[in-house]
Amino acid sequence: MTIPHSLQKAAANATEATAFLQDPTALRAAGKPQLRRFEVACLLPDGGIAETRHIAPAMPLFEEAFTAFSRGSQVETTDGPIAVEDLLPGDRLLTRDGEAQTLLWIGHTSLVPGRPGSRKRSHPLTSFMADSMGLQRPNCSLVVGPSARLLRGTADGGTLLTRATEFCDGMTIFETAPPTPVDMYHLCLARHAVITVGGLEFETYHPGPDALKLASHPIKTLFLNMFAHADSIRDFGPLAHRRADQGNRSGSPIL
Repeated sequence: MTIPHSLQKAAANATEATAFLQDPTALRAAGKPQLRRFEVACLLPDGGIAETRHIAPAMPLFEEAFTAFSRGSQVETTDGPIAVEDLLPGDRLLTRDGEAQTLLWIGHTSLVPGRPGSRKRSHPLTSFMADSMGLQRPNCSLVVGPSARLLRGTADGGTLLTRATEFCDGMTIFETAPPTPVDMYHLCLARHAVITVGGLEFETYHPGPDALKLASHPIKTLFLNMFAHADSIRDFGPLAHRRADQGNRSGSPIL
């Protein structure tokens, strides 16, 4: 697929605003949709790295791809833990199944969690105190974003990816909404997987099989243009584990 190799090209893609503002999904919201800047670093087929900036609606389809881990979160790699902001496409991340996968894509944006957007939707973060989920889980204080999902077991012996906010107990795990900008990141591999961040198991980015089902063609184009390795949702592959907020659950989740 075509990859924007300059900020000018990325900005040109954003001029489709008059089209995507007519998208049925965006028009469900009252008033004019807010726009947000998203930054992407992706691995090219020749081993190079492309860095681009994109302007897109501040709607869940886009925000989910950029708001999992806050600056400073330590990601387990073959070279040891590395802060998420220091990762580069091409780094090798350790996954739960014992394999190492190449990091293909890094998404970055800034949120002001305490400031509701144009759709009156806030973006609270979830703060985990050290050892709040067991010894070294996490191994230090960890703050994650609204799109972060943790892997946990279910009563029937299965596994389920559950949004971090569902773990809040008001004491050692709690919501926080700073009034100042917070740098947020998400990571995408060739195959959806679970990685270790700060001692906890989180999923890598996957839009979900139905993410673009109701989106207009301009929105689909704008979204897929952010991913050098994907021409369609199918290119993200299957989900590695079930998601609690996307149906198909069995059994009650347990810690």
